[in-house]
Amino acid sequence: MVFKLVSATPSPFARINRIAMLEKGIPFELQTEIPWHKSETVTPKYNPLEKLPILFDTDDSTFEPVYDSAHIQEYIVQKFASQGPKLLTGDLDLDLKARQIQVLAEGVMDAGVLEFFELARPEGSRSKEWAERQARKVDGGFRAFDQMVKDRKGEWLVGDGKVMTIADIAVVCAVGFLDFQGARKEWKGKYPELVKWFEGVDERESFRGTRPVMFDIQVKSVI
Repeated sequence: MVFKLVSATPSPFARINRIAMLEKGIPFELQTEIPWHKSETVTPKYNPLEKLPILFDTDDSTFEPVYDSAHIQEYIVQKFASQGPKLLTGDLDLDLKARQIQVLAEGVMDAGVLEFFELARPEGSRSKEWAERQARKVDGGFRAFDQMVKDRKGEWLVGDGKVMTIADIAVVCAVGFLDFQGARKEWKGKYPELVKWFEGVDERESFRGTRPVMFDIQVKSVI
């Protein structure tokens, strides 16, 4: 297999998968795209939803592209279960919890993206109610992440805290994205324990090397 991951440089969704593949030592090529640039993107060719990230095998024409960050993460965890780290605990209930935390983290990412694009509309076209709804989701997520950090029993979030899981990856990517976006400048003052945990994990090599980078959007993505 010769994997290629189609990604956008600021994407926290692709970052989740990049970290998992780096941790497991899975070789892959990163192809950076802006899916709104219709003439320059292969995104619609591999994902009918025209969303990133997308994982495919450049060496196998019969390989069906894998898309949606959570599904790609499940693919990585299941197909490469024999390669450490496993990124799950092996306990059904704990692993279901890890997946639930990943769902929460991706929901926070979604809300952050939706809030950003809503506020990017011309002032007269914005929906204050819609933006506030997304903001509540983000703020609720931060409160939940902070409580998880306070309740953890070890270094990591799930179980006895001895094993890094997909939950830890997802939470760091969500918090890192909102911090990068600059939409919650006050979060470090409100959640010092979350800050300490986040900054510690984010210095791990696979996290440090995948931090979001802004790209230049040359077309309108909202109307």
